[in-house]
Amino acid sequence: MIRLLQPRMSVSSVFDVNLDELQGYGYRGLIMDLDNTLVAWNHPEVPKTLRVWLNEVRRREIEMCIVSNNLSQRVEEFSAKIGVSFIAKAAKPRRRAFRQAMRTMGTDAHNTAVVGDQVFTDILGGNRLQLYTILVHPLATEEFWTTRLVRKLEKQVVRRNLSQDSPQS
Repeated sequence: MIRLLQPRMSVSSVFDVNLDELQGYGYRGLIMDLDNTLVAWNHPEVPKTLRVWLNEVRRREIEMCIVSNNLSQRVEEFSAKIGVSFIAKAAKPRRRAFRQAMRTMGTDAHNTAVVGDQVFTDILGGNRLQLYTILVHPLATEEFWTTRLVRKLEKQVVRRNLSQDSPQS
């Protein structure tokens, strides 16, 4: 079970995802969480830095789909601003939305990566389908109240993963 909670890669933000590496390994699809991954929780505006990054992903011909547990209106409005397909009310970590995103992008488990800020939704959901999972630090501390509760347990899991990965003396 612990292995399902371990991301394949961990970076500070989406801007630190090595797109050359992803492309080099043959990844053609990117499933992205929205809140606290692409923008701060419930933030409606698209920062210029995110637009630049999304254009770089497009330039590399990597398909994108936002998969979010948030409400339809929030996800639809933001996705429309950036021109990316989306799945709202995804019920992550259930696999259905991840599969639907891959169908939308025309990708499969061998060439799709997932990037998100939560271990128990994004990483667990992606790992259940053996996708390449990338954990990013949350962009802000403001979150839905249930997410704040889950973060406490998540910190313990991440700490445990780090200690298991470190070399024994």
